Amino acid sequence: MTGVLRCAVIDDYQSAAAGSADWSSLAGRVEVVTHTDHLTDEDALAARLADFDIVVTLRERVPFPATLLERLPRLRLLIASGMRNSVIDYEAAARAGITVCGTGSASTPPVEHTWALLLGLARGLVRESTGLRTGGPWQQTLGADLHGRRLGLLGLGRIGGRVARIGLAFGMEVTAWSQNLTAERCREVGATRAASKEELLAGSDFVSVHLALGERTRGLIGAPELALMRPTAYLVNTSRAAVVDQDALLDAVGAGRIAGAGLDVFDIEPLPADHPVRTTPGVLATPHLGYVTRDNYATYYGHAVEDILAFLDGTPVRVLP
Repeated sequence: MTGVLRCAVIDDYQSAAAGSADWSSLAGRVEVVTHTDHLTDEDALAARLADFDIVVTLRERVPFPATLLERLPRLRLLIASGMRNSVIDYEAAARAGITVCGTGSASTPPVEHTWALLLGLARGLVRESTGLRTGGPWQQTLGADLHGRRLGLLGLGRIGGRVARIGLAFGMEVTAWSQNLTAERCREVGATRAASKEELLAGSDFVSVHLALGERTRGLIGAPELALMRPTAYLVNTSRAAVVDQDALLDAVGAGRIAGAGLDVFDIEPLPADHPVRTTPGVLATPHLGYVTRDNYATYYGHAVEDILAFLDGTPVRVLP
């Protein structure tokens, strides 16, 4: 390709892209422009990206349906961090002659964040820390023990398997379930296979979701499933919001039918200011931080630079899907 191309790096909330990789190898070939805000209106997004040949997006922050891709006549390369993305219309991209590439992604950051949420819930850290800072009562809660309790994992892949091993280190009993889970996989990580999701939900003190989103997992946990959980149990979701019925979950927590929920993924992101997740007691929520670490960003943006260089040389790498 000839001439200087234009590359838009979008939704760079923390202005981290420039410092997370060495972009100098693109000098003279690609002009890189970063945007730190998030646009939800497709017309505004189409107008912003219309003059760019390359777009770099983080995870699934911005959907790229056919209706948007058709309005980006200059776009030739779309890069999304990670090697799985459910909000890009790959068929529409192919029709428009757009190459879609991914990047590497570490599984350890979401594992660590899962445990940050689980431990924060178990020890009432938000309430206790807020009380301490504001002069409230000294000691307001009784923490939930981990040792000897049951951790139920929905999904036992790369992330779920690591979560399981940490649970075992805490002295927890670990059970797991998914549609295709094998006894062999459970033995690899020291977990017990539950006979059904219903059995797992009814018998667990802590439930953590680690499933990829698909037709079989969308809405997998709704009001009937949540009703099976113990009133002392907690649910953590750092996977995909649509696996759990968010309204049903907030209702269960708000009514005290389960003890609490730790959430890092939501139906709408960023959350509107008046969203009930922000105000429901018993919910510990973080703004989709599971993958947001220095090392992971270095991988995302470092691989994005590699993807661009390979594309310019006519040999694209990490092509999706």
